[in-house]
Amino acid sequence: MLTARVAIVGGGLSGLYAAALLEERGIRDYVLLEARDAPGGRILSLPSRPGHDRYDLGATWFWPALQPDLERMVQALGLETFEQYEDGDMLLEQSRSHAPHRVDGYRSAPAALRVAGGMEALIDALRQRLAAGRLVTGRVVRGLRHVGECIEVEADDGLGHPLSCRAAQVLLAVPPRLAASTIEFTPALPDALALKWQGCATWMAPHAKYLAVFDRPFWRDQGLSGEARSAVGPMAEIHDASAPGGHGALFGFLGVPAAVRHGIPEADLLAHCRAQLVRLFGEGAQSPRAEFLKDWAADSHVAVAADLNPGEHQDVGLPSMARSGAWSGQLVGIASEWSPEFPGYVAGAVDAARRGVEAVQ
Repeated sequence: MLTARVAIVGGGLSGLYAAALLEERGIRDYVLLEARDAPGGRILSLPSRPGHDRYDLGATWFWPALQPDLERMVQALGLETFEQYEDGDMLLEQSRSHAPHRVDGYRSAPAALRVAGGMEALIDALRQRLAAGRLVTGRVVRGLRHVGECIEVEADDGLGHPLSCRAAQVLLAVPPRLAASTIEFTPALPDALALKWQGCATWMAPHAKYLAVFDRPFWRDQGLSGEARSAVGPMAEIHDASAPGGHGALFGFLGVPAAVRHGIPEADLLAHCRAQLVRLFGEGAQSPRAEFLKDWAADSHVAVAADLNPGEHQDVGLPSMARSGAWSGQLVGIASEWSPEFPGYVAGAVDAARRGVEAVQ
């Protein structure tokens, strides 16, 4: 059985950043358990080739004017950023019987930034800061058991091969609802706390993103920003996803409910999204050089049944730990939803991780 001062459950941004902060504090007696074969969580940039153009199918933007701590972290990691492209007109598609029409575009205020190389560049940079052997991938945490002064973390590789770890404290870097639904707590969490966690909508869980890559951002030649809003679908909201100096790209959030999407073959969804881009931007969108679809509602490491309907980001005040009883002081939630300032955002993952590490004794 592994033993550690701190066990971190979940290798998304909050888990990796918490591990990096522990390293900075000289605390190297920790283990980071990640269910997937690679870290990242709800940050996903494809194709997965560092140093090449990568496009975000999960978290995409941040706002440095509102989220200075995240900006400082990005700068400390030596990453480059650029503003979201918003020059030109926006398109509105209101019905199938009327052609899309142009309206004046607008610029975000404050400006939205993207990370060069995709948001996964954050994951790559943080991973490099961790001591060898501390990150253990391919291990799904099934249970947390309070044993005397410690917490026993019970995990497996999905094939029945168990892994156990004992730690003095656990930083829970998975969404509250996912934790409450998939991890067995012994003793059980206090009812009031469990209900709060179960009622907390998981950011991105109900959604799906489509992304198409082209040789160049041809829509800009037409004075278009790449932004569109549609009441027709399948995408309800579309943005320019191009990398500076690279290929052109467009991405959109699907407006089709998750329960409906799950009954449609992926090839059909791709074809419908492609056809919508042609309606909006013309024949140049007919043959993308690459296209991707990520349905987060079908990802068992993110979504549970309760997430299939869209929910709002949580209000400030979601309790991150029990204040009394067996779990008091030993179990701390650090996923983005637990941030009192930016719940559900990338900056929330950074904020919650920092707060969690500050609680490590």
